Amino acid sequence: MPHAPQDQIAPLLTPEGWDLLASLGPYKEETSFELNSALRKAGHSPELVSAVLTQSRLRTRAEAKFGGFARQMLFTQAGLEQATRFNVAARHAQRFAGANISHVADLGCGLAADSMALASMDINVTAVEMDETTAACATVNLIPFPNATVVHADATAVPLDGIDGVWLDPARRVTSTSGTKRIWDPEAFSPPLSFVESLAAAGKAVGVKMGPGMPHDSVPAGCEAQWVSVAGDVTEVALWFNAVRRPGIRRAALVLGAAGAAELTSPEDFGAGPAAPVGPVEGYLYEPDGAVIRAGLVADVALHLGGHLVDEHIAYICAPQLVDTPFARAYKILDVMPYNVKALKAWVKAEGIGVLDIKKRGTAVTPEELRKQLLPGGKAAAKKAGNKTATLVLTRIGEDRVAIVVEPV
Repeated sequence: MPHAPQDQIAPLLTPEGWDLLASLGPYKEETSFELNSALRKAGHSPELVSAVLTQSRLRTRAEAKFGGFARQMLFTQAGLEQATRFNVAARHAQRFAGANISHVADLGCGLAADSMALASMDINVTAVEMDETTAACATVNLIPFPNATVVHADATAVPLDGIDGVWLDPARRVTSTSGTKRIWDPEAFSPPLSFVESLAAAGKAVGVKMGPGMPHDSVPAGCEAQWVSVAGDVTEVALWFNAVRRPGIRRAALVLGAAGAAELTSPEDFGAGPAAPVGPVEGYLYEPDGAVIRAGLVADVALHLGGHLVDEHIAYICAPQLVDTPFARAYKILDVMPYNVKALKAWVKAEGIGVLDIKKRGTAVTPEELRKQLLPGGKAAAKKAGNKTATLVLTRIGEDRVAIVVEPV
């Protein structure tokens, strides 16, 4: 039977537990069994050893989100999954700092990533968390910040007198004996979206992190919706109300990548805005970033590129020239063929292709299944066929299914 989260945290909140955890280097799966045995032989209890190794593993995994901060923090598995990446949390905090908000309530603070970012900008923070174990982790994580306080309470029941800003990251999963399950209805979140709207109606500066798949018709009127992608992965849509909403912006796509940050914005409501022309598959194919697609800004990117959509319902853009853009990935078009498995199989064989990357949009084809059909016999057969790499893009143009051979730029 798996350990309850509190069983994995409580042993660490002792001098012995904290010192032992601090003494460990980065977690390595291949040496964990030997380390477990060595720590037990040194006289540490099985419960403490289990808790320390679990936390060491979580800290190592958390470095992707928190960088060096992770080595001094405490985590739960569920909390880490939902925690905001620190570079994104810093942008949330900048909104409140830019609006001169002096005191923010972080309602449902989780492991306190956003509270840490807010407190680091000299904003007073009241971090509220209903789960006792998670609240304990948040308390440890906020130790370096005297201007942050953790309250173990229901986020909807805490008085907000004298607090001019509110940040929320509602729980979007329910936990049962079989694990965690994602919830899609904003009114089933904890706290629900209607509670967020009531805070905004009261005039407070409000920001809330929602899942990136939030339907456009669920986005409240009177807020700015900003979708965020990190290294190509869409992580959230943040809704901003009142003082933290930027004037003249209804929706935005913020792209954070190796080259820095880039943002595309629109004052238009969802479904409004420019329409892109539709044209042939030619020149260069552009695959818009997920944040651009979620924010409904594909047509804006197409017009910026001097290009057109290949189908009005599908987020692939073609343009005659190569244009450098952070909002889409570019591919040079080499060939266009009707989608036909037999013909594609002959093409793979004739070209001596051994490695095949398959992308798709607007078609029910499963890339893994198609790859097995086009490269039968697995890796050994692929090696024999050759080491030539090819990229196929499968899509639909009207009623016709096509396979586009491309080369990543």
